[in-house]
Amino acid sequence: KGGSEPERQQYIIHGGKTPNNELSDKMYIMSVVSKNSKKVTFRCTEKELVGDVPEARYGHSIDVVYSRGKSMGVVFGGRSYIPFSQRTTEKWNTVADCLPHVFLVDFEFGCCTAYLFPELQDGLSFHVSLARNDTVYILGGHSLANNIRPANLCIIRVDLPLGSPAVSCTVLQGGIRVSSAILTQTNNDEFVIVGGYQVDNQKRMVCNKVSFEGDKIEIREMETPDWTPDIKHSKIWIGSSMGNGTVFLGIPGDTKQALSETYYFYILKCAEGDANEDQKTITNSQASTEDPGDSTPFEDSEEFCFSAEATSFNGDDEIDTYNEDDEDDESVTGYWIKCCSTCDMNVNTWVPFYSTELNKPAMIYCSHGDGHWVHAQCMDLA
Repeated sequence: KGGSEPERQQYIIHGGKTPNNELSDKMYIMSVVSKNSKKVTFRCTEKELVGDVPEARYGHSIDVVYSRGKSMGVVFGGRSYIPFSQRTTEKWNTVADCLPHVFLVDFEFGCCTAYLFPELQDGLSFHVSLARNDTVYILGGHSLANNIRPANLCIIRVDLPLGSPAVSCTVLQGGIRVSSAILTQTNNDEFVIVGGYQVDNQKRMVCNKVSFEGDKIEIREMETPDWTPDIKHSKIWIGSSMGNGTVFLGIPGDTKQALSETYYFYILKCAEGDANEDQKTITNSQASTEDPGDSTPFEDSEEFCFSAEATSFNGDDEIDTYNEDDEDDESVTGYWIKCCSTCDMNVNTWVPFYSTELNKPAMIYCSHGDGHWVHAQCMDLA
C-alpha cells in the first residue's frame, strides 16, 4: 500500500484457516517499524472493518489498486463453510464457493463495499490475481460447484474519483486452466505463473509468461523448466514467490514412512535468460520428534520481532527474553484437546472429513454438549 513515504511498505493479511479448522474474517496490516542488518521489527495491527465486510474465507485473493493518487484493496473469491443452519456433525467441514462478489476495502477507514456483476456467475477459488495500476487481472481458479477450472481472464478496473468508486468488470476468453499456481514478477511489465494443478492431483508442469504493453495483456507458454525427477513424480507441491522472478518450491519427501516429515525445497529462477539455468535444491529432513537443538541453524538469518501495539516500540532495539510461563498449555486448549469421557462419538464409523496437515491425523468435531474439536490421534484413530 502506498503513501506519502515512498519507501514505506505494508502487508495485508486477510482470512485463512486457524489450526482448529475455523475460518477468519479478520484483516491485519503489517508494517516495518525498524530494520538493521540482523533484526527486522514489525508492527501488526487488526483493522476494524465496517459495511459489506467479506465473510470468513480462504483460497481468495486480495490486491491493491491505485487511481487518482488513492489506493483501495480488492478482495475476490475464496471458499467458506456452509451456513450453520445446514451443518451437521457429518457435514461440519463442508465448504462451498463464496458468492462472486468483488469487495473494495478502504484501508484508511476500514469501509467495505460489495459489488456483484452479471459477468461473474460462479464462485472461484485458488486463482491467480495480479494488480497493475487501477486494474486487477484474475486468471485460472477452481469452481467447486461445477468442478471446473475456467479458461477465462477476468479484468476488474477501479476508478477512484472524489465521489463513489466506479468499478467495472470484463470477462474474456484466452486465460489458462490452472488452480493454486504461484505468481512472481520479473520486471515492471512482466509476470510468470508457475506450478499449480490442471485437474485434481495432476500438477501443471508448464509455466506462463504474462506481459503488458500499455493496456494490452499477452499470455504465452514458456519453455518448460528442467524439473527434477522428484518434482515430476510428486503429486503435491507448494511454494511462494521470493520476489525478483524467483520461486520457492517444496515437495514432501518419502511418504512410505508414516511419520516422515522430510521435505525437499527448490529455488526456480524465472527471470529472462535463466529460467532453466539454476534449480538449486535444499533438503530439510529433520523430523518433529528430534531435538531442535540438534539441527543446524540458518546462518546470517534476520531476526523478526512482532508486537500488536505501536506504543510497545521504544526504538532501543530491545529484545524480549523468553519466558516459559508465557507459553500456552496445549494439553488443555486448541490443537491437542482430549475428548470428553462422555463423548458419544462412534470411532468405528466416523470418517474425518478434513486433514490439516500432510501425514498427520485429521481434526474432527465432537458434537457432545456444546461441541469441541478433537484431534484424531487422541481418539486412537488410524
